[in-house]
Amino acid sequence: MRGIVPMMILAAAVLGSAEAGAQQRQYSKPPLAELQKKLTRMQFYVTQEDGTEPAFDNEFWNNHQPGIYVDIVSGEPLFSSTDKFDSGTGWPSFVRPLVPANVLEKTDVSFGMVRTEVRSRFADSHLGHLFPDGPAPTGLRYCIDSAALRFVPVDRLQAEGYGQYLALFKK
Repeated sequence: MRGIVPMMILAAAVLGSAEAGAQQRQYSKPPLAELQKKLTRMQFYVTQEDGTEPAFDNEFWNNHQPGIYVDIVSGEPLFSSTDKFDSGTGWPSFVRPLVPANVLEKTDVSFGMVRTEVRSRFADSHLGHLFPDGPAPTGLRYCIDSAALRFVPVDRLQAEGYGQYLALFKK
């Protein structure tokens, strides 16, 4: 897993009770008919049909607000703005997941390439891909489709049930 295990241990130690609290909450994938009504065409294409949205023409590639990113389908916490960086690719990129257990890796051999696809744990949403060309401290780049995400700004974390992540943004 290319050095991911030590980062998962570190993240678990840092987040500790935050991850435990997040896992107590119930996340699930709604029925397909509900998703077709709830999601935009692009969100459905990306999360349910393993699609990719256009680079530089998506909601969060250039978002610099503090907060967390959750699965658009289930609400499970996935990434934090504290781990976001500008990769120059036109998609939101992160050095690590917020809750490592919520981001699963799968081998993707589509388009004649071998890549590592990342999916959400509870909703099984296609999120994007993982590449070994990111910055320190992990050297990883989680290249994620904005259409798979919903952004929760810091000032809404408590109200939306993600208050356990407020500590990430205290200085």
